[in-house]
Amino acid sequence: MPIKWFQSWFNSPYYHILYHQRNDAEAEFFIDNLCAFLKPNSQARLLDIACGRGRHAIYLNKKGYEVTGIDLSEANIRFAKDFENDKLHFYKHDMRHLFFVNYFDIAFNLFTSFGYFDSRRDHLKALTMFNKALKKDGLLVFDYLNMQKIVHHLSHQEVKTVEGIEFHITKKVTGNKIVKTIDFEHQNKVYGFKEEVMAFSKADFNDLFAESGFEVVHEFGDYQLQAFDEKTSDRFVVICKKTHA
Repeated sequence: MPIKWFQSWFNSPYYHILYHQRNDAEAEFFIDNLCAFLKPNSQARLLDIACGRGRHAIYLNKKGYEVTGIDLSEANIRFAKDFENDKLHFYKHDMRHLFFVNYFDIAFNLFTSFGYFDSRRDHLKALTMFNKALKKDGLLVFDYLNMQKIVHHLSHQEVKTVEGIEFHITKKVTGNKIVKTIDFEHQNKVYGFKEEVMAFSKADFNDLFAESGFEVVHEFGDYQLQAFDEKTSDRFVVICKKTHA
């Protein structure tokens, strides 16, 4: 089976070089606001889905919660495991496959860690697995790009120089996806990677959530948890409640 773009790119050290500016302060600000809003009890079990190197999971654990992080990238999980303790664990795992059942109080899927698959069926399958992992009345916190704003304000080409590497980035809308290509040269070798995310609208997500057993209970448009506006908001942050398995 051919390697998918997310399997190669997220395992690459160049991914972390390009996105080094995704700092811990932003992640902690978002988590602080979510915790103040949700008020999880001290015994809550939390799941960070597509956790990357674990920045959200690690900070949640520092607040005293039992946290489990899962990610498809072996390199990310290997990095995150250095931070494990009795109440913080990381596993290499594909979000489309079953992982625990009726175990977690809150699941987080943050920073557009979704929309990577080729079919709607796979995305629905992933959301159904999120549902199964949660206890009755458990919550899913879901954070995605606001696609309506992105599509209308797409910057098609840019060059970023990070650690002496000149990344040439091109973005375009292809069919129902936003496709970003990343080309660069390093140590006399040419590299090319891409990112693809589905251009899901709010209506698309509402259908997916309902079909996978969730009810949308809150919507926000940024990490300050301000109201969502489909024309102006940068993010589409949704809190869903598990209604049925």
